[in-house]
Amino acid sequence: MIVEFMLHRTRADQVVPVYTQFLQKYPNIYSLAEADPSDIREVTEHLGLHWRSGHFIGAAKYVVEHYQGIFPDSESRLQAIPGVGEYVSGVILTVCYKIPHRVVDANIARFINRFFGLHLTGEIRRKKEVRDLADTLFDVDEPGKLLFAILDFSAAICRSRNPLHLECPLREKCKYYREKQLSAADVGD
Repeated sequence: MIVEFMLHRTRADQVVPVYTQFLQKYPNIYSLAEADPSDIREVTEHLGLHWRSGHFIGAAKYVVEHYQGIFPDSESRLQAIPGVGEYVSGVILTVCYKIPHRVVDANIARFINRFFGLHLTGEIRRKKEVRDLADTLFDVDEPGKLLFAILDFSAAICRSRNPLHLECPLREKCKYYREKQLSAADVGD
């Protein structure tokens, strides 16, 4: 939950040192629940979006008060935690509890949109087609591993700009790539 709060609109390379320092200062949910908001802001100030500092303490207090410091394993109970929405609850379920559950952010939605050739535009992560395919995609034994694999893949290969088609191990099965190849062939005729 903490790392996902920190990653909101922030690059992972910026989060890593702050997250490490944060865990040293607040090694468990109880120490975080008792934290001073100004101390949290001091640790997280390099990330911007200062509104996040309240999320950490509010969420920690809620987990301590309602669940005795243990994160619940249901989507509805997780989403009752202040600051935890659909994405963060999905990450907790898949990574911490290994429960198959849809996790969709912009990167995962882009991968699904391209791979399955959906041709969706706009805020595609909220589109029914993407969400339905994500339900199927994450229905595996190790959904957390799949989540990290797709996130790494979308950052390294299936990038938002200039995807690396020739380096992509999925290109032969990717509808987006096949359509690009066909349209390039048509232009060459």
